[in-house]
Amino acid sequence: MTNEEESEVGEDAAEPEADTAAEAVASVEPVEDRVEADLVEGDAVDGVDGDPDEDPVVEDAAAAELSALRAEFNSVNDRHLRLVSEFSNFRRRSEQERLSAWSRAQSDLMGKFLDVLDDLHRVADLDLTNATLEAIMEGIDLVERKFVRAIEDSGAEMIDPTGEAFDPEVMEAMMRVPVESPDQLDRVAQVFQKGYSLKGILVRPARVSVYTQG
Repeated sequence: MTNEEESEVGEDAAEPEADTAAEAVASVEPVEDRVEADLVEGDAVDGVDGDPDEDPVVEDAAAAELSALRAEFNSVNDRHLRLVSEFSNFRRRSEQERLSAWSRAQSDLMGKFLDVLDDLHRVADLDLTNATLEAIMEGIDLVERKFVRAIEDSGAEMIDPTGEAFDPEVMEAMMRVPVESPDQLDRVAQVFQKGYSLKGILVRPARVSVYTQG
C-alpha cells in the first residue's frame, strides 16, 4: 500500500469518529437547555409568582387582623362582664329597697294599731264597781271608731254588701235564704262578717247569706 492510499484510509477512518463526537455534543446541548429551563421555572415558583399564603406581607396582614379581632373580643367581653355585675348590684339594691319600704309600711301600721291597743287596755282596766254601763259602751265605741280610722288610713276598705247583689269575687255565701219577692233574688240577705280589701287586693271576703229561689 502506498503512502497516498494510507492517507485516504486514515481520512476515511477519522470521519466516523468526528460524526460520533458531533452527535454527542448535539445530545448534550438540549440537556443543558432543559436544565436551565427547569431552573428558571423553579425560581418562578419560589419567587413573587408563587403561593400567596407564603408571602410575608400577607402573613403580617393576617396576624394584624387576628390581633385586632382578639382585642375587640376582649373589649366586648369586658363590657359584658361589667353589665352583668351592674345588673346584679341593681337587682340586689332594688330587693333591699323593697324590703325596707315594706318594713317601714308595717312599722307605720303597727304604730297606729298600738294606739288602739292602748285604748283597749284602758277600757279593760276600768273599775267595774265605779264604772257605769254607759261609760263602758262609750269607751268601746271610741276604740272601734279609732280602729276603723287606723284601717282606713292604711289604705284598706271595708266591704259591707248589705242589700247588694251577690258578687262571688268579694263575697262568700254561707247560707241560702228563700226569696220573699222577685227583686230579692241573688241579693245579700245578711252580712255575717264584713270583708276588707287593701289597695285592690282582697284581704278577706265578706261572709253573707243570699236570697235564692225556693
